Amino acid sequence: MDPKLLEELRQKYIKNPPEGMTPSLVSNMTDSDLLDMHYFLTEDDDLDDDEFEEGFYIY
Repeated sequence: MDPKLLEELRQKYIKNPPEGMTPSLVSNMTDSDLLDMHYFLTEDDDLDDDEFEEGFYIY
């Protein structure tokens, strides 16, 4: 992973940590943990438009 991107993400979450986290916890996270946290915080961002993506869905 690009070290510059990792540092940008780390600074973003240090300045505005997710609920239940502190800047200190974010600054001490491993790169892998930081990426995991970012993924889970942003995974549904593309679903906000209320339209289904193409694909197979089970209702």
